[in-house]
Amino acid sequence: MKFATLATAAASLLSTASAHGGVGYYIIGGKTYQGWSPYNSASGQTSIQRQYGSFDPLVIADLGKVNIRCNNAGILGTGLTATIAAGSDIKAHWTQWTHRPASVLVYMAKCPSSGCNSWDGAGKSWFKINQQGLVSGTENAGIWAGDTILDTLNWTVTVPASLSAGEYLIRHELIAVHQANNPQFYPECAQLTVTGSGTANPPASYLVSFPGAYSATDPGIAFNIDSDAAKAATSYPLPGPAVWDGSSTGPAPSCDVECACLCSSSEVWAVWRQGIRRMHYLCQWEYV
Repeated sequence: MKFATLATAAASLLSTASAHGGVGYYIIGGKTYQGWSPYNSASGQTSIQRQYGSFDPLVIADLGKVNIRCNNAGILGTGLTATIAAGSDIKAHWTQWTHRPASVLVYMAKCPSSGCNSWDGAGKSWFKINQQGLVSGTENAGIWAGDTILDTLNWTVTVPASLSAGEYLIRHELIAVHQANNPQFYPECAQLTVTGSGTANPPASYLVSFPGAYSATDPGIAFNIDSDAAKAATSYPLPGPAVWDGSSTGPAPSCDVECACLCSSSEVWAVWRQGIRRMHYLCQWEYV
């Protein structure tokens, strides 16, 4: 009886570990950094990666919880960080991944002057450096970015070359949309020290917080992969902010006014200034 109970428990653990997925290690500057081992005891583990408990997903109900940030309840670092030069690549390797289709999104957040290890990533400090959703075909039957991870277990991103030096968290996230109106979120975070002579920082318009970046009503989250619309659509609206390319000072202005869409921003401002001067001139003569 005791043996049967142990066998059942072992089978349950194996079943849990065999589903879904998570980042298992990172390759940075030719060096491999072991990630967290969620199915081993947390006692004695150290990693550049923040602790997380399982390969299980977060769901829409978790979007308002701190767990959506790094797949934990605000647990801090274990003292390790990886050094990377701005403009260099980070390869993340998943221990396993089992879902198709899925999107890949990568964020960074600059840590306070006290460093990353004692900071939980709270606040409007996260900016997106990479994303890919639907690659080709239709939403329902096309090729998605997550297919690459299913096939290779790897995803490589480049840290913006102009990014200012300092300590950062990096957040890799997969969003699986294989179930209608029930997306699954798989975020993990790791600690980095970015070096180089860059001086750029993303403007406030690119920064988001977790929780807060996503809403249950966002088009890419309130999403039915089996709908007639998904069987025809050839683009997918990725949630979250625009990708910061390392040079942009803010997102492009909306095209509510037709002339603003036909002119460059400098031309629009020139016309605006000319109009103000003209109005000032007319007012002088009108009220003399």
